[in-house]
Amino acid sequence: MDRTLAADLARLPDLLDATRRAAAEALATLDERAVVPDTPKPSEPEPLPERGCGTETALAAFRARWEPRLSASAGPRYFGFVTGGATPAALAGDWLTAAHDQNSNSSMDGAGQDLERETVGWLRALFGLSDAHTGTFVSGATMSNTTGLAIAREWLGTRLGVSPADDGAGALGPVRVLSGAPHSSIAKALSVLGLGRNSLVRVPTLPGREAVDPAALDRALADAPGPAVVVANAGTVNTVDFDDLPAIAALRPRHDFWLHTDAAFGAFAALSPDHAHLAAGLDASDSLCVDLHKWLNVPYDSAVQFTRRRDLQARVFQNAAAYLGPLGEHPDLVHLTPENSHRLRALAAWFTLRAYGRQGHREIVERNIAGARALGAALAEDPAFTLLAPVRLNVVCFTLADSPDPARLTALREAVAAEVFVTPTVHEGTAGLRAAFSNWRTTQADVHRAARALRTAAREIA
Repeated sequence: MDRTLAADLARLPDLLDATRRAAAEALATLDERAVVPDTPKPSEPEPLPERGCGTETALAAFRARWEPRLSASAGPRYFGFVTGGATPAALAGDWLTAAHDQNSNSSMDGAGQDLERETVGWLRALFGLSDAHTGTFVSGATMSNTTGLAIAREWLGTRLGVSPADDGAGALGPVRVLSGAPHSSIAKALSVLGLGRNSLVRVPTLPGREAVDPAALDRALADAPGPAVVVANAGTVNTVDFDDLPAIAALRPRHDFWLHTDAAFGAFAALSPDHAHLAAGLDASDSLCVDLHKWLNVPYDSAVQFTRRRDLQARVFQNAAAYLGPLGEHPDLVHLTPENSHRLRALAAWFTLRAYGRQGHREIVERNIAGARALGAALAEDPAFTLLAPVRLNVVCFTLADSPDPARLTALREAVAAEVFVTPTVHEGTAGLRAAFSNWRTTQADVHRAARALRTAAREIA
C-alpha cells in the first residue's frame, strides 16, 4: 500500500474528526458569511502532484485555496434557482452514504434497494400519490424528466406497434410533445431521447399566466390525430404557476395522450393544507418528476421519478448481464434508470423524513411560503420595484420600476451579492430577478435583511 495512504488509514478517525470540525465551522458561519464572496480567482490551476501530501495537508489546502470562494448556497439567503440546503438529519444521512459507499442498484448486495423502496413509499404518501405509482431515485429533475419522457416514448411505440427501445426513436415518425410553459430541461430531454427539440409544441397559456389554457390544449390535441405527450407543470420556475391537472386529465376521453407532470418543487405544495389544492391531480400523471435537493432539503444530487408504467420503464432501461438481477415482477433498480450504478442517495431522504416527518417538512414549506410573501409585500410597497407576478407559493419575481434593463438588474444583483443571491430572468418580455425560498434555515429575519439590501442597492444605482 502507498505509504501516505497507509498512514491516512492508520489515522482515519482523527482525519474524519478534523473534517467534521472543518464542516462544522463552515456551517456555523453560514448566517453571516457573504452569500456570494468577492474573492479573486487563483491565477493558474495547480499541477497534479507526483507525490501525495495526505488528507490533513489536502484539507488545509482546500480550506485555504477553495473554501473562501465557495458561495453560501446552503445558507438562508441564497435565493437563486430553487436551491434547498441540507437539514441536520439529511447531512448525517449523506455522510453515512459515503461511509457505507453502497451501490444500491442490485438486490444481490444488501439492503440498499429495500431502503430506497421504503423511502419512495414515504415520498409517495407525502405527495398524495396512490400505490399505482412506483418510484426510483435519480440525480435531479433533468434526469427525472428524461426518464419519464423515455417511458412516454415507449408508450407512444405501443400505440403505433413499434418499440423505440428496440427499433430507435425514428420508428415513431413525427412526435408531438405539448406544453404551456415547459422547463428548459424538457427540450434537453427530448434532444437526448432522439425525439428532438422541435417536437415540443408550445400551447397558449391563460392570460397573464404561465398555466396552460385547457381549451387551447384541447384544440391542439385535436389538430392532428394520433397519440401525443402532454407535459404539465406543477410549479413553473418563474412564477410557480400550476396547470389545472384535473382539467387536463379530463381531456383523456377525447384524446390519446401520455401525461407527464413536472412537479420538481411544486409537488411540495401538497404538504400545506392552504396550498394543497395547487397540487390536486398529481396522481393522474403517467409519469411525474419531483426534485428532492430543492424543497426536501437533502444534499445534491437527489430527485425521484414516479410512473404508473413500470413495465414500460423496465423495457426501456433493462440491462442484460449475468451478474445483474432478473427483471421479474419487482425489477432491480439497475433496470429502471439510465444508471448502472448509483450511490445510496435515498439514505439522506430517509434520514430527514424519519427525523422530522410530515409535520416537520410541512413547517419548512409553510415558513418558506410566508417568507416569499413577506419579501414580495416589502418590494411591492417600495416604488423602486415592481412585481412581475403574484407570489403564488415560494418565488418572488420582480424587477426595477424604472428602466428594468439587464445591465441595471445585473448591477443590482451584484450590489447585494454579499447579503442575498437572486438570479436573472425574463417574464413576458421584461427582464427581472427572482428570489426562490426553499432553504430550511430561512427566517423572517433573513427576509428583512434581503429586503433592506435590495432597497438600499436600488437607490444606489438609481
